[in-house]
Parts: sequence; C-alpha cells; structure tokens
Amino acid sequence: MRIDAGRLATPEAPLRLGVLVSGRGTNLQALLDATASGAIPARIVVVLSDRAGAPALERARRAGVPAAHLDPRAFPDRASFDACLARRLEEAGVELVCLAGFMRVLTPDFVRRFRHRILNVHPSLLPAFAGKDAQAQAIAYGVKLSGCTIHLVDEGVDTGPIVLQAAVEVRDDDTPESLAARILPHEHRLYVEAVRLFASRRLVLEGRRVRILPEEAPA
Repeated sequence: MRIDAGRLATPEAPLRLGVLVSGRGTNLQALLDATASGAIPARIVVVLSDRAGAPALERARRAGVPAAHLDPRAFPDRASFDACLARRLEEAGVELVCLAGFMRVLTPDFVRRFRHRILNVHPSLLPAFAGKDAQAQAIAYGVKLSGCTIHLVDEGVDTGPIVLQAAVEVRDDDTPESLAARILPHEHRLYVEAVRLFASRRLVLEGRRVRILPEEAPA
C-alpha cells in the first residue's frame, strides 16, 4: 500500500505538516528551512510541544508558524492529552505528523488516528538501541557503526517500519555527546528527504518493509 496523504503534494498545494517537539528543535529547523526554500512541497502549519520552555517553540514563532504548549499536567491521563493533541492537529488540517525530539510515547488511539501518517527520527540504526540514550547504549555495547533512522510510528517504542537510515562510525574516543553531534546532520538530511518522499507518493509499505518508488521523469 502507498504511504501518503492520498494526494500528490505540489508547490501550489503543499503537504500540511504538524510537528511535535520537546526540546531544541534542530530537526524542526531543518524542516522549516526546507519548506521555506521550496526544497520540499510542504508547509508546517502548526508546532505543538509538551514543554513550555522548549526552544523549538521559539524557532517556529520566528518562522511565523503557529506554535503552542500543551501542558500534560492539565489533563487527567495520557489518553485525554493525546486526544487534545490530535484535535489540534486535525483542526490545522495536518496531513503528516512529524515527531522532532518529542519525548512522549503516543497512545495507540493517537497512532490509529494518524495511521501511516506519523514519522519519527531516532539516533540509532534501529532496531538496535531503541528508546532513550541511544548514543550511550551504542557506545556501551561496543558497536563500530551507529547512525540514525527515520521510521513510521506504530504502537511500540521505535518499532515502526523503517523508511531511511544513515550510518555513522563510532570512534574509540567517542562520548554520547560527540557521537550525537556527528549523527545530527544526518538526521536533518534524512528527515527532509523522508518528507519529500511522502509528499511525492513514493513510499510503499509491504509488510514491515518500506519500498521507495523511483522518481518519475518530468513529462
């Protein structure tokens, strides 16, 4: 099955993105830059964060993108918080949800609501080193290669079908911080490319495997 918004995005009718953030927002910035430059036929229509002081919110506001904090403590449980999150995304007409350092596990109901329309970036070569502190996990395990993964979000933690990956050497003197710094530019590049592939309807899901269709030659 094709993984897309049910239409081909164009510069005249760009794909509508909603981005969920918790921290610095460097992956958000990569998407903001790519949409502003026309590198991808997409537009970020809303940015939402579970943390009031997330620098990512200010990045969005500087770019003229509506941005808001939703406080999880104001809701009785995870399900009601995620339901509000989903409503805000739907009200903005979001066609693809991008998790950019969003530090919460989404509920199954949220995932079903946006089935095959949620992308996440993770700083390891999944399925290795899922969850928190992936760089530290990779160094402790002694792997020679780590990297990053863009994947579709399912009901598990970093268990969804893999869209794109990039490998990065793990050096003998690496710290979690130095490894993360070398992985980060690859995260930015792959996230933009994954959104471009989604917008151009070039992703096909076959079981757990995501196949990338060749780019069509201009007519």
